[in-house]
Amino acid sequence: MIEIEGLKKSFGEIQALKEIHMQIREGELFGVVGTNGAGKSTLLRILAGVLRQDQGKVRIDGQEVYENERIKSRICFLPDDFWYPPNAAPADMAVLYRKIYEKFDRGRFEELCGRFGLDWKRKIRTFSKGMQKQAAIFLGICANTDYLLCDETFDGLDPLVRQEVKSMLAVELLNREFTPVVASHNLRELEDICDHVGLLHRGGMLLSENLEEMKFHTQKVQCVIGNREREAELLRELTLVRWEKRGSMLLLVAKGTRQEIMDRVKSKNPVFSEVLPLSLEEIFISETEVSGYDGKAYRR
Repeated sequence: MIEIEGLKKSFGEIQALKEIHMQIREGELFGVVGTNGAGKSTLLRILAGVLRQDQGKVRIDGQEVYENERIKSRICFLPDDFWYPPNAAPADMAVLYRKIYEKFDRGRFEELCGRFGLDWKRKIRTFSKGMQKQAAIFLGICANTDYLLCDETFDGLDPLVRQEVKSMLAVELLNREFTPVVASHNLRELEDICDHVGLLHRGGMLLSENLEEMKFHTQKVQCVIGNREREAELLRELTLVRWEKRGSMLLLVAKGTRQEIMDRVKSKNPVFSEVLPLSLEEIFISETEVSGYDGKAYRR
């Protein structure tokens, strides 16, 4: 388990992370979402033991991470700007990773490179950005560490490879015990695979919730009440996150279960009403706007 208590980190006068409290349970795929500059990369670098926090505690399985080589050997960190030695080919990276990670699966790494068309002997610096990202992801998966920290994993991948990587992570979770933490500026990339998502904004953790619970407790409804007084009553009675009116149609995003919300709506004798699908992107946008942040920053 990853435990973070009161985490703070600054670079000069810039406060990158402020008072972060969160837990990541073993075996769950945790997504960290936030715009560029929200603090995602800084958080992952601290989790990996690359950076030292200014204040607070960062523990993995009860032990501090920074300068703890035993714990760090159980972590593989894939930064967005993954560095390769200048003349390294995939074959060379396999040798290097075998020295660093005792459980590194060289055979599987070679098989994945072959399946995705990554030349085993070709210098990686001659690969496209997307191919370089693929090689890094395959190295991380084949390292077979207990924790895999991925910064903007899907950025630069074409749609087909992106879906393959998502499937690979899902299968990996089924086949062995490990905990991936994936940071992205794009919530849509995380929605399909994550069990839990945390929203970082301006260095603070705005939300950290289980995805299914998040969907269960927020509803999107459109309805036509046909009476101004009953319409006003409904707006007062609901715990609204956001609402708008288009002609006679009310579009509501409200807190509560589907049953609770629809009981309220039906008590007003609507001419028409229905529950609409609500994406996680809409939930996060709504939550950020309620908290006084610019939710439009997450419309990617």
